[in-house]
Amino acid sequence: MYKRIRSLREDRDLTQTQLADYLNITQATYSRYESGNLDVPSLVLIKLSNYYNVSIDYILGQTDNPKRT
Repeated sequence: MYKRIRSLREDRDLTQTQLADYLNITQATYSRYESGNLDVPSLVLIKLSNYYNVSIDYILGQTDNPKRT
């Protein structure tokens, strides 16, 4: 999952700070999500899923198909 959220961010040329601002968290907290040092709360997963327009299953690595159903 951690590689997925980093890849999604980098594919859109976004910084950790930009995503942290969107999620209303600090950049340090977001960095911990990407590094796997902090579990991503379900509400953050929902926001990321909506932001990137991908399924939560894709973010979690349960599928390789990013499309929402």
